[in-house]
Order: sequence, then structure tokens, then C-alpha cells
Amino acid sequence: MKKIIIFTSLFLFSVVNAAGHLSEKDKKATLKCTGLYYANSMIPQGTLELDKIVFSIAAKKYLTSYLIKEGVKEDFINAELNKSVDELYGKPYNEKKTGDCTKYIYKLIPKSKTEIDKLVKSGIY
Repeated sequence: MKKIIIFTSLFLFSVVNAAGHLSEKDKKATLKCTGLYYANSMIPQGTLELDKIVFSIAAKKYLTSYLIKEGVKEDFINAELNKSVDELYGKPYNEKKTGDCTKYIYKLIPKSKTEIDKLVKSGIY
């Protein structure tokens, strides 16, 4: 009986831990995508379609909130986003990189597509 309780406890702990936390690799990739979306949101409307700008703003907001919920410090997120903007500001919209990030985020975070779409449609960024 004691072995069953120990096994069950370890199993539940590993399932809860795996389901709720980002690996370092996923955290870095998510921060990089968040920074890309943030830089995209600063591209002037005359040079980029409004729907892409709105999507980028909504995705950046959603991912920032998600990272904070995952335990990433807000100051760290802001510092990383500033690095991305410094690197990408003034560069043209990169359709491939943005598409790759979108696919990655949708696969990594359950219901992220639905949540980002809600933000886009709500007009609250």
C-alpha cells in the first residue's frame, strides 16, 4: 500500500509540474516571439496591414501575461522585449518569422489561438 501511495504521489507531482511550467528553451523561444510581435506592433500602419499590427499587439499582450503567470519576472520580460525591439525596430515585417512564431505558440500553449483571437476581436490590447 505504501508503494502505491508513493508512486501515485510522484506520478501526480510530475504530471502537474510538466503541465504547468515552461522549459528554459520554451521560455526563451516564447520571449523571442513576444519581442517579435512587439516590434511588429511598432511598424507604421502605412507600411503594414492593420490586421497584422492588431494581431501583433494582442499576441504580445497575451504572451506577456502568460509568461508572468508562468513565474517569469515582469522586469526580466521587459528587459528581453527591449532587446528584441532594439534589434528589430525599423526592419521590415518578416512574414516567415512571424508565421513560425505563431505556429510555435499555438502548439506550445493550449487555447492560445482562441485567447489571442478574443483579444483581437475585443479591441482591448
